[in-house]
Amino acid sequence: MKTHQKLNITGIIPARYGSTRFPGKPLATIGYKPIIRHVYEKSIQALDNVYVATDDERILNTVREFGGKAVMTSSLHRSGTDRCAEAIKIIEETSCIRTDVVINIQGDEPFIKPEHINLLASCFDDPSVEIATLIRRVKQGENIFDENHPKVVINIYGDAIYFSRSVIPFIRDAGKSEWNLKHNYFKHIGIYAFRKETLFKVTSLEPSSLEIAESLEQNRWIENGLKIRTAVVEWDSISVDTPADLEMARRFYEKLNPEE
Repeated sequence: MKTHQKLNITGIIPARYGSTRFPGKPLATIGYKPIIRHVYEKSIQALDNVYVATDDERILNTVREFGGKAVMTSSLHRSGTDRCAEAIKIIEETSCIRTDVVINIQGDEPFIKPEHINLLASCFDDPSVEIATLIRRVKQGENIFDENHPKVVINIYGDAIYFSRSVIPFIRDAGKSEWNLKHNYFKHIGIYAFRKETLFKVTSLEPSSLEIAESLEQNRWIENGLKIRTAVVEWDSISVDTPADLEMARRFYEKLNPEE
């Protein structure tokens, strides 16, 4: 269900072909559809305007063949955030679409839920919010020490204080196996939304020391004084980063769609 009618919101799905760990990932199939189509079709259930931003004609043509909208962007971008910024400039220059908020939707999340996109968009009902992202509370017994799953510390207002691959805070008076019984830890889900002017601002900032240390670009924004509002979801999607992830995603899809 589409809500958030007061703001003009555009979803951008960055999708590059040359992934180091999984070249051609956006075109890998789950069921009979490429991953990028799964993401696009879920996103368009939440937003009226969704575009794939790519650097490869194979992805561009695939999106257009299934009826989606796509724009070609540079192959030199450091991050999906930079690609989103270029894409929104192209879209506004070549169409009548004007955007207040840009949502950067990860192109490797084939099971993203439209209601999560709507929840993220609703953060901007607060006019003070410049950037927003989703987080998930860590369940009891879950591994919080995996450095491939960034964690986030938030303040009492729901704004992010810091993102880390390490587990923070350190629980001084408990063994590590008890840490997530003593404190509510949150894992970061990598979907972001920005007011358009803020998106252009963050992409103009130089890499910061905390960003470089953790290899997490959101720390650059915090280090430069920007606030990141968080919204909590209970379900963690399956992101496809490697061929092994793809096989897991295919098995999950088959359970959801046994008759296909």
